[in-house]
Amino acid sequence: MVWMSILLILSWSPLLYLWMLGPNKPRRKGMRPFEKVLIAHRGLHDAKKGIPENSLTAFRKAVEAGYGMEMDLQLTKDGKLVVFHDQSLMRMCGVKKKLTDLTYAELLQLRLLGTEETIPLFDDVLKIADGKVPLIIEMKSEGRCFRATKMACKRLESYHGLYCMESFHPILMWWVRRHYPQILRGQLSMNYFVEEAGRPFYQKLVMTSMIFNVFSRPDFIAYKHSQREQFSYRLLRRLYPVVNAAWTIKSQKELEQARPDFQVMIFDSFTPKG
Repeated sequence: MVWMSILLILSWSPLLYLWMLGPNKPRRKGMRPFEKVLIAHRGLHDAKKGIPENSLTAFRKAVEAGYGMEMDLQLTKDGKLVVFHDQSLMRMCGVKKKLTDLTYAELLQLRLLGTEETIPLFDDVLKIADGKVPLIIEMKSEGRCFRATKMACKRLESYHGLYCMESFHPILMWWVRRHYPQILRGQLSMNYFVEEAGRPFYQKLVMTSMIFNVFSRPDFIAYKHSQREQFSYRLLRRLYPVVNAAWTIKSQKELEQARPDFQVMIFDSFTPKG
């Protein structure tokens, strides 16, 4: 009987895998505005010109140029939503501490890449966007990420503009699906066997295969464009009518090469020609 049960499970496993891999039912109309503009990754930044990533100036420049904007949200120690990518403050601020361990007042004492720019509040970035361009909001998985996600969703209830949310953390997007189903949500992914060799094998297998889509049922997949031939992602693209977002495009050549497979383009480190 045990062997019969095992054989039954194995015989159904391909169908189970395809069911778990599947995205949400298409909400293509809601995603079209994101397909019509290029998305500036962490704003239109240029460190050589003194414009750090995820800074107010970078977001102003993106709006002025008519680009959509991608940004990263985290929660400070005292519960403020701020726009910052890294878990550590070292790369951007030269301080060997975690952002989530400091209050917002403490963060205001730091500067981004030696400029006069500080880590911005989410509210201040929304004021700059002001509904003029589409926003892709990535929820980071560091610290109190569920509280941060709840706060971001609540704040966005009163924002009059186009936006969607994404995360590498599928359970965060499951939470959004459950509590804010109207919000367009995306699953960030990549080939974890290539990118995060230090992870346990089972984690790399589960995350790379994207079977956690069964929880988040994403409206779009944001994938590392250079790894788009990874089996699970290629299979998902061919079987399901999902919107695909490419991260992160870093040259005009990469932009042109990505167009056949992706509908949303997230760019960085160059000025696109169209």
